[in-house]
Amino acid sequence: MSKYTEETVLSVKHYTDRLFTFSTTRKPSFRFRSGEFVMIGLMINDKPVMRAYSIASPEWDEKLDFYSIKVPDGPLTQHLANIEVGDKILVGLKGTGTLVLDALLPGKRLYMLATGTGIAPFASLIRDPVTYEHYDQVILTQTCREVAELQYGYDLVKESMDDPLVGEYLQAGKLIHDAAATREPHTHTRRLTERVADGSFFSDYGLPEFNPETDRAMICGSLAMSIDFKKMFEDRGFTEGSVSSPGQFVYEKSFVG
Repeated sequence: MSKYTEETVLSVKHYTDRLFTFSTTRKPSFRFRSGEFVMIGLMINDKPVMRAYSIASPEWDEKLDFYSIKVPDGPLTQHLANIEVGDKILVGLKGTGTLVLDALLPGKRLYMLATGTGIAPFASLIRDPVTYEHYDQVILTQTCREVAELQYGYDLVKESMDDPLVGEYLQAGKLIHDAAATREPHTHTRRLTERVADGSFFSDYGLPEFNPETDRAMICGSLAMSIDFKKMFEDRGFTEGSVSSPGQFVYEKSFVG
């Protein structure tokens, strides 16, 4: 029995020479929870080359969205970067991952902490109305090196404002979007861990500091960022969660290459 299905590329958009998005068809039988990832790939030299990718569309969407980096010598991404509408993509049969609402205990605020393409699972979650039914406030953060790399996040939030399922929540101010570029002039030009440590991140938005009684967090991005925030939350008394044992923070351990 095959471990994947074949889907058709519906759209491709290149944001920079390092970042692009694409959408594919979705088999009606494919099920996943918003925030999960799936194995996707291409047939290369008659063999399937697969990697884990977060699904950037919500579970209710009839198509599948993905957000990817371009790695010149990456076994998959060097080929994936050249896909065009009509091409075929291999998609695994089942979504999985820890960045799902079921892995967190109830709370007041949900922090989504991302670097680079780590924003992809949160693109799924901020378009899911269940997210806003669970939390009073949702804080989406993305830190990148260059300003151009933040455009996907800006587009995502703008489009969500007009989304018939979640637009009312965003228009009511339930979503805060924080963007930072570390290597170019921008409103915020430091790493999020630094801004959290000195309190400036919280003062920028009138938010209280992280509190395990009221706050929940999801972390997805570079290995260094994930490790730093994991330690930060543990030092503040947060417990790591999973679907089988919900906690106060979760982080994604899978990476795309």
